Amino acid sequence: MVLGAEDRAARQAPRLDPELAAALATAGVTVGAESLTPEHLAAWQERDAAARPRPTLGELRADGRFEVAELRAPADGREVTLVAARPTGLTGVLPVLYYLHGGGMISGNAWSVLPRLLREWAAPLGIAVVSVEYRLAPEARHLGPVEDCYAGLTWLAEHTATLGVDADRIVLGGKSAGAGLTAGLALLTRDRGGPVPIGQLLLSPMLDDRNDSFSARQMDGHDTWDRTSNATAWLALLGDRHGRSDVSPYAAPARATDLSGLPRAYVEVGSAETFRDETVAYADALWRAGGDAELHVWPGACHGFDTYAPSAIISRRALAARTDWLRRTLAT
Repeated sequence: MVLGAEDRAARQAPRLDPELAAALATAGVTVGAESLTPEHLAAWQERDAAARPRPTLGELRADGRFEVAELRAPADGREVTLVAARPTGLTGVLPVLYYLHGGGMISGNAWSVLPRLLREWAAPLGIAVVSVEYRLAPEARHLGPVEDCYAGLTWLAEHTATLGVDADRIVLGGKSAGAGLTAGLALLTRDRGGPVPIGQLLLSPMLDDRNDSFSARQMDGHDTWDRTSNATAWLALLGDRHGRSDVSPYAAPARATDLSGLPRAYVEVGSAETFRDETVAYADALWRAGGDAELHVWPGACHGFDTYAPSAIISRRALAARTDWLRRTLAT
């Protein structure tokens, strides 16, 4: 069989950053060795939950350095749990990062992401963080997770005075699936006339259920979250709607045809990542709609690179860029 140029290129994954490759090897992670499939989803979720234990509120308070509370937001006859935290001793009204955790829409929790958010942003920038415990697929199909996030956001906006946060300085943010939810939430609150955030922080966003970009095919079997795993997660969220033409842009923001009127965006992805091309395309679509987007493509970075190797040079550069964008956005 004679391969075309694109077919040959799709079989050659970009080289991983050497520090990241070494960190993955040390952690015993063999990239692409075990893709997630529907048959193994339940067992994978059990293993992942065990690997991400929820810190207690006492642990999150870090010997009194942070004030932390669990809150409940009403959501269509249910309640959505929010975990709110802020540095101890700061007076006055604080800006707030409304954060949606990652995990492919099928895993993760609102508590386990907080230690890093508090260390990297809440303390240095003097901001509050509210993390959302949204429902997970496949128990919750679309639009369940994003509706949970919207319910929490509207409740937050209505209680800013009580919480001591600034209703005019809310930034939405998330990573991976959480970043996809962030983009969907920005669309949803715009269209419903809900709270108006001033920014959206999109870190390696999971945006497109069609899963057929060049990078998705190129990185199949070569990324820490590859095309097969991605398809399994989208199927869990969308069920029989997966891949159909009528998938909601609130579930898969790459489906959106109107990106006007959205908050300014920080958009990042790795060059050696499944989500590379859909992320770059989304930033381009924001620009074409007249929006403000700052795009970073980190060379040699895989999905979750800064989690696997937080001390790597590229991870420290990425953190500095995110923090700088947050500082500038919150200062406006």
